[in-house]
Amino acid sequence: MFPDDILSLAQAVIAAAQAHRRGLATAESCTGGLVAAALTEISGSSAVVDRGFVTYSNAAKIQMLGVDQALLETHGAVSEAVARAMAEGAIRRSDALVTVAITGIAGPGGGSPDKPIGVVHFAAAGPAGTIHIERRFGDIGRDAVRLAGVRQALDLLLDRLA
Repeated sequence: MFPDDILSLAQAVIAAAQAHRRGLATAESCTGGLVAAALTEISGSSAVVDRGFVTYSNAAKIQMLGVDQALLETHGAVSEAVARAMAEGAIRRSDALVTVAITGIAGPGGGSPDKPIGVVHFAAAGPAGTIHIERRFGDIGRDAVRLAGVRQALDLLLDRLA
């Protein structure tokens, strides 16, 4: 289902979570649950994967993760502020100690000069705090943007688990 490099990253995340006894959760928009799917491809993931939030709409971000509507109105869904709020909301609304959030524009439409197709914001939250990364993958195609997003999200989870 996933390329070998993604499965290897997912395996590393699961192993690190098991070693540190930390539960995981995902809060996904443009990846639509692919990060959670990659994690649960790994045998034994049920010991550490708590849940995945697929919050594609703004209403879902507000209802499921507690993202402040004012953040969405001020910064837009594809922003650092909203990615951070999603990751922190997933901590509050799950039993996980480490979370990752993804929000972006996978295309083929929906881009703007300020937020072009391929821009994706990531945040990961855990005991060491919340970090953010913005990536501009470019207009490389919807599937490629989403898979690149999964890779980056898994890398961020590994960072928070270290």
